[in-house]
Parts: sequence; C-alpha cells; structure tokens
Amino acid sequence: MKLSLCNEVLRHLSFEAQCAAAAAIGCHGLELAPFTLAADPFDLDEQRATELREVAAREGLSISSLHWLLVAPAGLSIATPDAGIRARTLDLLQRLIGLAAACGAPVLVHGSPAQRSPQPGQSLEDARARSIDAWSTLAHAAAAAGVVYCIEPLSRAETPVVNTLAEAGAIVDAIASPALRTMFDLSSAAQTEAEPPAVVLARHLAQGHIAHVQLNDRNRRGPGQGDTPVVPVLHALHDTDYAGWIALEPFDYHPEPLACAAASAAYVRGAWEALE
Repeated sequence: MKLSLCNEVLRHLSFEAQCAAAAAIGCHGLELAPFTLAADPFDLDEQRATELREVAAREGLSISSLHWLLVAPAGLSIATPDAGIRARTLDLLQRLIGLAAACGAPVLVHGSPAQRSPQPGQSLEDARARSIDAWSTLAHAAAAAGVVYCIEPLSRAETPVVNTLAEAGAIVDAIASPALRTMFDLSSAAQTEAEPPAVVLARHLAQGHIAHVQLNDRNRRGPGQGDTPVVPVLHALHDTDYAGWIALEPFDYHPEPLACAAASAAYVRGAWEALE
C-alpha cells in the first residue's frame, strides 16, 4: 500500500515541516494542492517542482499527485462559455500537468466543483459538454507529459457535473486516452452512489477506470472517524492488487490537523495490515 497525505491538512506548516510530519505518521507521499504552494499557481514553475520533489525525498517521500487544481486564482472555469476565461483555465491546467511531471507525481485529480459547474444562465448540458471537451484536451497534454489526468466524481451537493463513477467512466471510455482515467473518493461515493461504495469501486477497478483513491468519511473527517465503511474499500483494492496511491483527504480536521492525519493513517495502515 502506497499511502499519501493531502498536504492542505497541514498547510499551516512550511512545506519542509509538512513532509517531516507526513513521514512521521507513516505516509509514503504527499498529494499537493497548488493553492497551498503559491497565492497564484501560475507562478509555480519547473524549478519549484524540482525543489518540492527534493524536499520530499529528503524525508523519504514521493509527490504522489496534485489535486484541488483550480482553487486559485479566482474566476477560472472549464465549463464557462467565456472564451478568455476558458483559455486561461486550460493554460493553468496544462502548466500544472507539466508541474506534476516535473515533481514526479504520476497523477492529477480534477475535482474543483465550482469551476466545472454551470455559470449563471448556462444549462447543465452545455456545462457538461464544455467540461468533457476540456478533459479531452487535457488528456492529450497529460499523455505528452507522461502523467494520468483523473476526472473526480463529486457529490451532487458540490456540483451537478459528473457525480458517479459510471458517469466518469463513460467519459473516459468515450475519449479513449490512456492518460485520462477516473478515481475514487470515498466521501463522495458514500453520498452519491446507489450501491455500496466498495461494490462500485470493485466494478470500475475491473474495468480499468481507476487510477487513484482518496479516503475520507462522508462526514468529511478522516477515514475511521465516522460511520462510512472503509474496510470493504480496502478489501476491493487489496483483492485486485491495486498498485496506485491511496490518499488521506479529510476536510474536517478533528480534533486538530496533525492528530486527524495521524489517526487516519494509523486506521488505514492497521486495516490494510489485517488483510495481509
């Protein structure tokens, strides 16, 4: 199991301290949110990516992935009919694809619900079509960079554009690029899928759709800090010899950020070891 921690949990610390803390609780990698690294992620470049990779490596960590790609700067959207905003958004995402490759991250996760949702007066169908077109463009960029770009299904409370693994998998199949996949977020799946999350995950693992996993509870705390079943999900991953990253992604840091991260890591490691 390759266990990663989403770095915004510890964003109050320096990057060096984030790496040290993640290693201390038994993680093997960090998943990076660009807005935690620069006020304007357009400022991030290959030199910074190399620095991040080297700092992580000194603690025995890899950069597992990038996510929360469009939190900053404000006003971006892949769904907008505004050609200028759309071009600026795709420019940033293509830069982040390059950043991921430069820092050794094999995967980018496209969540960013507000930035793919319909704009005022825009239909859902139009927003969805424009998002799919953007993902097709980004798949080409990801293939050229040697990374995988993942569409993240999110709960309906966050966005109406792509809520289930079936929806995301259909887009992946239609675009048919090996550099475009989907991923599994336990909190969203627990809120949105009609079947138990582990059942849905197993199906899409078998179909080759899944390139990344994030674990959290539907209450938005860490895995094991609520009533969302985690062990069946780990069973599905273990039984299919899943070789990708498993990222811890709490949003409600209870009782405080580092304790939440440590408890999440300990819970998942213990549950995984019980399967061995």
